[in-house]
Amino acid sequence: MTLRALIAEDEPLARRLLAEYLRPHADISLVAEADNGLDAARAITELKPDLVFLDIQMPKLTGLEVLELTGRRDGIIFTTAYDQHAMRAFELHAVDYLLKPFSQVRFDAALERARRLLGQAAPGLERLVAPAGPRLARVLVRDGDGMQVLPVEDIAYIEAQADQVAFHAHGRDHLKSQRISELETQLDPAHFVRVHRSFIINLAALQGLERSDSDAHVARMRNGKRIPVSRSGYERLRAVL
Repeated sequence: MTLRALIAEDEPLARRLLAEYLRPHADISLVAEADNGLDAARAITELKPDLVFLDIQMPKLTGLEVLELTGRRDGIIFTTAYDQHAMRAFELHAVDYLLKPFSQVRFDAALERARRLLGQAAPGLERLVAPAGPRLARVLVRDGDGMQVLPVEDIAYIEAQADQVAFHAHGRDHLKSQRISELETQLDPAHFVRVHRSFIINLAALQGLERSDSDAHVARMRNGKRIPVSRSGYERLRAVL
C-alpha cells in the first residue's frame, strides 16, 4: 500500500532534505508541500495525507495550532530546531520528532515508528496540542475552494445542520463537519450560550429577547435573524444575563 505524505516546513532547504530522505522509501508518495501553517492546515483538511512531517515554528500558524485547528492526531512527525518542544513531545510519548539537524538514519527510525502507529491517535498528543487558553479562540472553515481561520468573536451564531455546523459570520455561513454539542463544551459560556438544540448564539450579537405568541421566546440578533429559544436555553440566558 502506498502511503501519502505531506511536508509542512517553512525552510526551503529543510523541505528539500525531507523530500530527499523520503526518496528511498518507494511505498511513500509525497503529495504536497507547505511553507506556512495555514497552507499546511488546508492541505491536511483537503488531502488527508497518511503522514505529516510538521515543523513546529512556521508563519501564520504554528505546527501545534495546525493540529489544534484540523483535529489531526495521528501520523504526525514533528520537525523542530527547538529542543523544549521536542522534549515535551518525547516525555508525553505523544509523537516522534526530528530535532534539526537530523540524519537519514534518524529520519528512517522516526518513519518506521510512524508506520507502526499509523491510524492510531498518538497517546498524549491531545495534551501537547491543547490550546494555550482554556477556551476555543478560532476555527478552521471552508472559504470557497480554500480554507480560512475564523476568530470565534466574529461568529454571530452557530446552527446545527445534519452532521455539520454552520458558523454565521460577516453575513455568510461557513460549514464544518462537527457536532454542536462538542462545540458547546469548547466555547466560553460567558460569551456563547446554547439557546436551542440547534443554535448557539454569541451574546455580543444579541439585540433582544422576545416572547412569542406560544409563550416561548425568540432571540433577535443584530443582523435581524430570529432564533428560537428553548425553555432550557432561556434559563441559560437568564443565568448569564
